[in-house]
Parts: sequence; C-alpha cells; structure tokens
Amino acid sequence: MTRAGSGAGLVAGLGWLGIARLGLVQSAIGAIVMLATSLLNRVMVVEYALPAALPAGLVAWHYAVQLSRPLWGHGSDSGRRRTPWVIGGMAVLAGGAMLAVAAIGLVPQAPALGIAMAVLGFTLIGAGVGAAGTSLLAVLATRVAPERRAAAAAITWIMMVAGIAISAGVAGKLIDPFSFARLQAVVDGIAVGAFLLATLAIWGVEGTRVTPRTVMSAPPARLGPALAALWADRRARGFTGFVFLSMLAYAMQDLILEPFTGLRFGMTPSQSTQVSGIQHGGVLLGMILVGIGGGAYDARRGGGAMQRWIIGGCLGSALALAGLALAAQVGPGWPILANIFALGFANGVFAVAAIGAMMALAGADGDSQAGLRMGLWGAAQAIAFGLGGLTGAVAVDAGRALIGSLPETFMLVFGAEALLFVLAAAVSIDSPRRSAAPGREVTI
Repeated sequence: MTRAGSGAGLVAGLGWLGIARLGLVQSAIGAIVMLATSLLNRVMVVEYALPAALPAGLVAWHYAVQLSRPLWGHGSDSGRRRTPWVIGGMAVLAGGAMLAVAAIGLVPQAPALGIAMAVLGFTLIGAGVGAAGTSLLAVLATRVAPERRAAAAAITWIMMVAGIAISAGVAGKLIDPFSFARLQAVVDGIAVGAFLLATLAIWGVEGTRVTPRTVMSAPPARLGPALAALWADRRARGFTGFVFLSMLAYAMQDLILEPFTGLRFGMTPSQSTQVSGIQHGGVLLGMILVGIGGGAYDARRGGGAMQRWIIGGCLGSALALAGLALAAQVGPGWPILANIFALGFANGVFAVAAIGAMMALAGADGDSQAGLRMGLWGAAQAIAFGLGGLTGAVAVDAGRALIGSLPETFMLVFGAEALLFVLAAAVSIDSPRRSAAPGREVTI
C-alpha cells in the first residue's frame, strides 16, 4: 500500500462548494448519531420501560470504542485517498444503527440476546463514527486553505447541527403513533439515506495525493511507533490536553442544565426544553461569528487568530458558567435565559476556533500524519464527552446528598466547570504550534 509523506502533494485546495459537500457528510454522520444517542435512548426508557442505565451504558460504550480513532486515522494516512475510509465508516455506522434498533425489539422477549445485539450495534456505531469522522476531518485539514479554515469549520459544524435537527424532527413525526415496526422503518430509512447522502457528497471531492516515488517505496509506519512519535511532539501533546479539558467542561453541562432550570427556577418541562434551543441558538451565532471573522481577522493580524478566538471562547464560557454559579445562589430574578444564551455563544466561539486550530495543526507537517493527529484528538474528545456528562450528573447527585443544599451544589459544579475552561485556555496558550508560514512559530 502506498503512503503519502510530508512531501506529498495535493490537488488544489477546496472551494466553497467542496467544503459544503464535506459539510453534508458531517450532517449525515450527525443524523445517524442522533438516532443512537437521543431517539433510541428515549424509546428504551419511555416506550419499553427499560432501566435508564442501559441506554446510558450503551452511549458511554460507543464513546469508549472511539478510542480506536488513532487506528482509523493512521489507516487513512497510509493510502492515496481517505474517501474509502469515510464511505466505509459510514457503512459501518449505518449498519450499527440498524442493528441497534433491531436489538431493542428483542429485549422484551430475549433480554440476553437483545442486549448482546445492542452492545454489538453500539460498537459498530462507535467504530463507524471514528473511521468516518476522523478521515473526514483529515480531508478538511489537508485540503482547505489556511485562510478558509475558520469558515470551513463553521460551515461543517453548522451543517452537522442542521442534520441532527432535521433528522430529529423527521424521525419524531414519522414514529407517531409509536410501533416497533414504524421505529425500525424510520431508523433504517434515515440510516440508509444518510449513507447515500454522504457517499454522493464526498465522491470526487478529495482528489488523489501525489506521492513522490521515494515515499511510495517506503513501508508504512506501524501504529504503535507512529503514535509514540506523535506523542513526543510537544505541540500535539499540549493540544491533546486542551481538547480533553475544554470538551470535559463542555460536556459536563449536558445533563444538568435543564434540570437546573427546573429545580432552581421552577421552569416547566416545556420551558426547560426551550432552554436547549436558546443555548444552541447562541452556539450557532458564535460559530457564525468565528466563521465569518476568523479568516479576515487572521489576515489583518498576521496569523494566530484561532488562538485568540480559543482563549476568548474559553474565558467567555468560564464567565458565563460563573454567572450560572451566581444564579444558583440568587434564584428567580437572575436573567437566566440571557446567561444561557451567553454560554452557548461562548461555546460556539471556542468550538469552531478549536476545530480550525485542529485542522491547522493536523496539516502542519504535511499530509502524512493528518489522520493520526485527528484520531488522537478525536479520542481525547470522546473520552471527555463520555466522562463529562456522567461527571456532571454524579457531581450534582453527590453534592445534594453530602451538602444537602441545592443552590450550593449547583454553584460548586458550575464553578468547577468554569475552572476547567480557564485551565483549558491556559493550556492552549502554553501549547506551541508551527504556523502555516515557513519559519514562524506561534502559540495555540
């Protein structure tokens, strides 16, 4: 198998249409993941009255499987094209979702077989997300020009959010009135449709890496030595720490924000659900701001814009979380919705800036390790996501049991999240990277 090295050349950088097509792939990935982590979660608990620990454990397991991301990224580095890894990953992801929903129907009659099938299904989901998502990000990192990276990150992630929202809305309408046959048909239809969309969207976009003859004759490096060499790179190691800390803080909000508004501010379930919409509205606005302003600001300031956006987004998130900590003490009367919108906005700023920086770092030393780098950071993100939601929920339960005060418990948890964002900003400052311009080094 041929392998592209740092001297490998690429066809011309992607235009806006090519970036949008890769965004469609990201939206297809998001649509299928939504089925597993949201729709099937709700169906298992509500319609089938299964213990909530079962879907929670399956979702956690799919994150654990994503520790294999470096393997998939390294594999995509070893060939002339990454597109087959994206399409293959999408096939595994779609098949995993279809197997998982089939398993749900078996659980009431054959619990052991049904649960075993569900575990296998979520294993495939985790592996598929890892293979497709890591390889897609590597394509973005190596094919998008530096001045378009911020916009590309914003476009692809906004399209992913749109894919999740559209598939959730369509699935929600089509499964009503609920029956297992209807659920199976809806999940299978969305999974197959997302696979076809992703395949058509990425087909022909990547081009072929032009590999020098001397590199083509070299055997591909094995995963272990390649990963050890990458970990020895201080830039890559520092950025891994930043990704873990920031995503841990980001994920800790997921399971406690809506209960917080209900318990402390007396919001109804309907009102608490709207909180998620307000937060995501802020996220989208923050993403758009960085997408539009990131490249232009970088050009005016001579590079390093992503670092500034990252620091601003992390510190803004910390400030908004400090506001929520105060809100826990003040209670009704605090501008809680504005506070949550501000949190979403700052989260959107740091998230897109982090993705843009990730793309820059992945391609900093050429094309030969872009997939492995993306895999390492994707694995760190998966660990953080898996731990974050659980840590936030457990911290609230433990605080209420030990302290006995709801306001103080939420104040401490939100304060801890704010501190994590401050630490993430500090780590990003201390993590050096080589800029796109030869001979220059900045920090990120």
